[in-house]
Amino acid sequence: MTSADLIRMYSINHGALHQNLAGLSHEDSLVQPEAGNCLNWVLAHIVSSRNGMFTAMGREPYWPADVAARYARGSSPVSGPADARPFESLVQDLDRSQERLLADLGQMTEADLQQTQERFGRQMTVADWLSFLHFHEAYHIGQTGILRRLAGKEGAIR
Repeated sequence: MTSADLIRMYSINHGALHQNLAGLSHEDSLVQPEAGNCLNWVLAHIVSSRNGMFTAMGREPYWPADVAARYARGSSPVSGPADARPFESLVQDLDRSQERLLADLGQMTEADLQQTQERFGRQMTVADWLSFLHFHEAYHIGQTGILRRLAGKEGAIR
């Protein structure tokens, strides 16, 4: 896995996510499914998960730890408008983190990507961890397609 491969993969994710977000309002992002989290939480979770990508590359996290922790796995759902981050702000954070992610990936050498780190109690290369995080992000991007439909919008990716 090269940095160019990762850039391509994360660029595809970003494009797909923007297709699912197109035409949605803040109110649409708060539609709460019977089980799981609303799109507002899922989008914030995607942005907060990027902290792991930056950390894996030896970079500063995108969001402060306390902000990211609010959207960590197992955190409480968004309970309503007062508990939600503004949708437009989340999209801006997504885009800014994407710019930074692609720039940082572009600086990674093959040696950087082959360095090992402990993850889940075992050694993984940075490239393997970034590949796993890509899968994690793509999984949640799929959820945004379903949440888009729950908000009454037509599916965006055909």
